[in-house]
Amino acid sequence: MQKKLIITSSPHIRDGVSTRRIMQEVCLALTPAGIASVILFGMPALKLIAASVISCVLAEFLYAKLMGQKVPCSDWSCVVTGLLLAYNLPSTVPIWIPIVGGIFAMVLCKEIFGGLGSNFMNPALTARAVLFVSWGSMMGSYPPTLYMTDTVSGATPLATLANGQTVNLWDLFIGNVPGVLGETCKLALILGGVYLIIRGIIDWKIPVCFIGTTFICFLLKDGFDMAVCQIFSGALMLGAFFMATDYVTSPVSNLGRVIMGVGCGILLFVIRAFANYPEGCSFAILFMNVMTPMIDRFTVPRIFGEVKKNGK
Repeated sequence: MQKKLIITSSPHIRDGVSTRRIMQEVCLALTPAGIASVILFGMPALKLIAASVISCVLAEFLYAKLMGQKVPCSDWSCVVTGLLLAYNLPSTVPIWIPIVGGIFAMVLCKEIFGGLGSNFMNPALTARAVLFVSWGSMMGSYPPTLYMTDTVSGATPLATLANGQTVNLWDLFIGNVPGVLGETCKLALILGGVYLIIRGIIDWKIPVCFIGTTFICFLLKDGFDMAVCQIFSGALMLGAFFMATDYVTSPVSNLGRVIMGVGCGILLFVIRAFANYPEGCSFAILFMNVMTPMIDRFTVPRIFGEVKKNGK
């Protein structure tokens, strides 16, 4: 489906796949990460996921009713936003955090701009950034999983890497490390991402270029072992497969998607390697979201039969 959304000159292809079906496929792909979060962090993870999804659905429903608009909840986009928002939260935040974040994501980041297809930044990521800036102590506290030997909050993999130390790759792969709900288990994220690529829901260019660029940058700076640890740490996998590929906020041309992925990778490398903040996936994607209209302007192919203006 994603390939059929690329802007080209006519003739154009019509497809019977609905927005609702696409969003349901994304929810299915996100399910392994949700199951993994409950296994790793227990019932608090399930409560936060439920609160986030319910708040996003209700916020969209009530806003549409208040504005006298058709209720759009049936397209399942609000469910996807709720899941992604929850997956960007630590398991220890109070239940009102995803509620506030859900209202902000659906009303101020999406509906106020015209609803699905009109927002210029990813709603879940924008809400996460606002929550992090507003309640940094809660959003930046990452507890250990239920299966870690330490009983107190420890350093996240990215904080460990920032100190020049490597992290056990197996723990990174299965998610037995501190972090937010949806980013820890890379196995679950890879399964979901590959499923979306095989199904044609997302294009491979953005995630492959995003992850590949990050890997190459750290390979040149710190060597192979550190580069591998970097791509399996933090929110890179979650962002590359599920947020940077958002239809609305990502470029529509093949070249534009490559630029998007490479740009996200470079920005993430710069933030992780040279800033005080060890993670930067959300901010890298949001910055490239803002750049998307300009990328589209310079990468969309010329209309077939277009006549140059003023002899240019």
